Amino acid sequence: MRSILVAGGAGYIGTALTQYFLEKNYKVTVIDKFLYKNNYSIHSFLGNKNFKFFNIDINDKKNVSKILDNITDVVILAGAVGDPITKKYPEISNKINEDGVKNFIDCCNGKGLDKVIFVSTCSNYGLIKDDELADENFTLNPLSFYAKSKVLIEKYILNLKNKVDYHPTILRFATAFGLSPRMRFDLTISEFVKELALGKELIVYDADTWRPYCHVKDFARLIFKVIQESPKNVSFETFNAGGDANNFTKRKIVELILKKLPRGNVKYQNFGGDPRNYRVNFAKVKKVINFEPKYSVEYGIDELIETINNRVFDDNNDLNGNYKIYYDI
Repeated sequence: MRSILVAGGAGYIGTALTQYFLEKNYKVTVIDKFLYKNNYSIHSFLGNKNFKFFNIDINDKKNVSKILDNITDVVILAGAVGDPITKKYPEISNKINEDGVKNFIDCCNGKGLDKVIFVSTCSNYGLIKDDELADENFTLNPLSFYAKSKVLIEKYILNLKNKVDYHPTILRFATAFGLSPRMRFDLTISEFVKELALGKELIVYDADTWRPYCHVKDFARLIFKVIQESPKNVSFETFNAGGDANNFTKRKIVELILKKLPRGNVKYQNFGGDPRNYRVNFAKVKKVINFEPKYSVEYGIDELIETINNRVFDDNNDLNGNYKIYYDI
């Protein structure tokens, strides 16, 4: 039986991944420090015989090393995630996203692991022309502190070739959407849907900038496929994680939402604080791992509208997003 360690497994993508693995009858060990007071997110897993949780810091070399002794594969999601939070807490972010992740990676060697998957971001491409598609060999142009840390770790991993006894894979994630046990409403699609579903005015900056999107369920499916894949296909390889069908501008996202919420009030403005603009080529992940997303942006919009209309989430809940770090590293 596979025994997976998910670093950052109590987060937005981490909880969706944990849920998926448990449904596949994998053993799942999560380590997390609940940076955002998101301890509630793992409550539904407690009592599951295949689930273990450790409230430890990824900088805690001694305990990390001990936990890795009975693990077959590792997924590294841990971090201060997103441009706003890393800009707001630069010192803490550096200790987690760079020092902590490097420390964690160093602990993985010599443990007899199979796969070690590092979750990076398509934000690494930064700003590219509208008529270009960024494949995995496209020049990286990280604009934010967050993306720069991701690029640094990618290089750190790739320099380990012939030095480690496991098979690392880098996945550059598209922008996530969809429901999760640890919800985030500070991401584009969920934020747009929530504002319009609650009858608020939505202000959209730089509406014609491009981004790729991917449902958290599809990220879980992809990571599952990487773990099952032959090492020769994924070892020291980098993949854009997502699908061509979910490349959208912000304006196109809004248009999809307004088909469901025609009374929505939207205003467009230019020159926002986020200049990123990138369309991404997902041919490699489709060819090598036979992965394509199952869940469309429209599917994500529908599930969000239904959930918000049924008042599952509080309107002013700061815990439903990466707004504030409550833990001092």
